[in-house]
Amino acid sequence: MKSIDLFVKNWGTKHTMVPIDKHDIEALETELNAYLPDSYKYLISTYGLVHTPNVLTKIVDLNAEIPDVQDFLSLDDVSSLSKLYEMSGMPKGHALFASDCKGNMFCFKLAECDNKQVDVPVWFYNHGLCTIEKVSDSFSQWLAQFNELEGS
Repeated sequence: MKSIDLFVKNWGTKHTMVPIDKHDIEALETELNAYLPDSYKYLISTYGLVHTPNVLTKIVDLNAEIPDVQDFLSLDDVSSLSKLYEMSGMPKGHALFASDCKGNMFCFKLAECDNKQVDVPVWFYNHGLCTIEKVSDSFSQWLAQFNELEGS
């Protein structure tokens, strides 16, 4: 989980992050009827909800062509916002987990979370266009792309 640890070190704000209890994560999985990837569960159970406002600044400075991540959602928001976004046009069957600075969302496709896995692809929902596209083959790789910006 080196890319996750490095992501938090490089981009996490100095705000106190509170790790999320394993039982709360399991309750969300039961509600979603899905298994969240181990890599994501490692991030939130080890560090908590990461806030990364400096990612946007770096992306703009480098003119990088990747959507920024700003906030990881609380478990309550994962559930409620996933439902709300579906009602406002997002295709069904996704669990939101993080947002950018414009209200667009990063999510997991629930069909890819049928069984326990270390990693699953990350999808990006553009709420203005009502489009969803795969942005990474795995959560760890998705975080690693931001770590690569730090060295630029």
